[in-house]
Amino acid sequence: MPPSADLPGFLDSVAPILDRWGYLAIGGVIGVESFGVPAPGQTIMVAASIYAGAGRMNIWIVAIISFVAAVVGDNIGYWIGLRGGRKAVHRWGKYIFVTPERLERAEKFFARRGNRIIVVARFIDGLRQLNGVIAGITKMPWRTFLLYNAIGAAIWVGWWCTVAHLLGTHIVEIMAHAHKYTWVAVVVVALAVGAYAFWHFRYLRRRRAKHAAPAVEEPQT
Repeated sequence: MPPSADLPGFLDSVAPILDRWGYLAIGGVIGVESFGVPAPGQTIMVAASIYAGAGRMNIWIVAIISFVAAVVGDNIGYWIGLRGGRKAVHRWGKYIFVTPERLERAEKFFARRGNRIIVVARFIDGLRQLNGVIAGITKMPWRTFLLYNAIGAAIWVGWWCTVAHLLGTHIVEIMAHAHKYTWVAVVVVALAVGAYAFWHFRYLRRRRAKHAAPAVEEPQT
């Protein structure tokens, strides 16, 4: 592994654990972050991808471990939210830094944006950690959560691993600019989802009205 000095900026903070534990560090940090613990999951994935670009790790292994850890961690969070509910999260959440205020803000955001926000939740700090917990608390169907969560994790891992692997240490500048446009991306996705929902419900209403209309009887001769 390269020395910590090879990682610029905030990436330097995860270098020691990545140097010592390698792939296990990637899975462990991303896994615990995904069920509520504020750990530097995205940071360590980016750092590992830079290592891979320098030939110190395998980018495919980094990506696979990151994806599996993200999905498994979110599902643990989903189970915590579903089985324990809000009371358990309020009681024990302080031990993993999930305060009632933080949970309430994330839940309101989740409710306003609908199920498909799970896809982009990975790119939003705070919501990324509480994604599964909130889905469990709101009793979202597990298959629905699993599908959208897997899609979101795949996009998240694919994006950051690819960019970090190709750009190397220049990724710090890219990430600084990307964070500026996070909410723009969220708004665009929300508008797209809203447009689709409007069209879909309009179609269903027309279809129901068509079936509900009484058939016109032909006059008998």
